[in-house]
Amino acid sequence: MFAKPKVTEMSVIVRLQREAFDAANEIAALTRGRTDLGAVVTFTGICRADENGEPIAALNLEHYPDMAEAEIGRHIEAARQRWPLLGVTVIHRYGRIAPGEGIVLVVTASSRREAAFAAAEFLMDYLKTRAPFWKQVEKPSGKTADKIWVEAKASDDAAADSWDNR
Repeated sequence: MFAKPKVTEMSVIVRLQREAFDAANEIAALTRGRTDLGAVVTFTGICRADENGEPIAALNLEHYPDMAEAEIGRHIEAARQRWPLLGVTVIHRYGRIAPGEGIVLVVTASSRREAAFAAAEFLMDYLKTRAPFWKQVEKPSGKTADKIWVEAKASDDAAADSWDNR
């Protein structure tokens, strides 16, 4: 669908952090002073108040810091090889995240909307399945016995695998 993108300098921001992020500020930082952008696509993953229909108090996300950053960087480079991207921001939180709080932010910028949309979806599919993060659900009781590790979903794996054929 797209001609192989020429290798251009691209703005890349990757952060792993406990603190909440401000999507509008991150978009502004990525686009400030740019006149070559035709599209910016954002995805924000938000903690729900339930997991499989059961109420939760929070999600606890653990990660492998150096490995997580390297893996995210590898997938951003794969996206850059597929689409003519001009900027990417990926922020992934770790630690305790309450319902309603942001978990992950992906911002992709390109001169073309199709590329920005596809790259954002590609990155989220890979972040969900390949980045070394582990999610634990904390039930409202707060008891240690009520903390449950979340298993990977076959549907998420299938979505990531489908990029091999696109």
